[in-house]
Amino acid sequence: MKWLKSFLVVGLLQVAAVSSSAAWAQADLDRIKADGVLKIGTEGTYAPFTYHDASGALVGFDVEIGREVAKRIGVKAEFLEGKWDGLIAGLDARRYDAVINQVGITEARKAKYDFSDPYITSRAVLIVRGDNDRIKSFADLKGKKSAQSLTSNFGKLAEASGAQLVGTDGFDQSIQLVLNGRADATVNDSLSFLDFKKHKPDASVKIAATQDNADQSGIIVRKGEAKLVAAINEALAAIKADGTYTTISQKYFGADVSK
Repeated sequence: MKWLKSFLVVGLLQVAAVSSSAAWAQADLDRIKADGVLKIGTEGTYAPFTYHDASGALVGFDVEIGREVAKRIGVKAEFLEGKWDGLIAGLDARRYDAVINQVGITEARKAKYDFSDPYITSRAVLIVRGDNDRIKSFADLKGKKSAQSLTSNFGKLAEASGAQLVGTDGFDQSIQLVLNGRADATVNDSLSFLDFKKHKPDASVKIAATQDNADQSGIIVRKGEAKLVAAINEALAAIKADGTYTTISQKYFGADVSK
């Protein structure tokens, strides 16, 4: 009898394991449609992309893109918030189906995960005061003071251009140093500049030059989910085709940030 009970227990465990494996083996897109929910990992603390407004509601450019993508797939978006360091790892743990949080498309990440088509583009820009006509290119930074986060790639670019770096804590402080004349310029992110000008259109700063190379972000999912990637790409194309993307882009940046 003990032998029979042990045999039955082992058999039931094997059945359960096979059933569990079959559930996990089901294509993510099929499961998402069956559940009616696209689970999206995001920070919720990174304005203007993903953050909480005064009422506490989760809002932002990435949040609206995520909701629109889910709607075009035919499901609802469910956002699960977490710290940046653990977001992508959450895909491995199957905590969510996708991450929408300005995840840059890199070769290293593509080796382990799949990406949608790019949905937003940023470039390094050279920002100066509105009345500064002396600095018109990155080469003109030579010998000038550039307000930068010292460990950032933007700081390295400014230094490579011959600038004397003035250390700051980030974009806002860098802009203030340029505005009050304590720095001649700052090399920074085009999206951050557009967000700043959206909120402070009268601020006397301008883009003097733009780097040719662009950084693009995509929606990142687990490797091997071709059907899900195709559905997301189809949704992104539809959003751009019917003007929804432009509306969202203008709302947060006052410009088209797709390319």
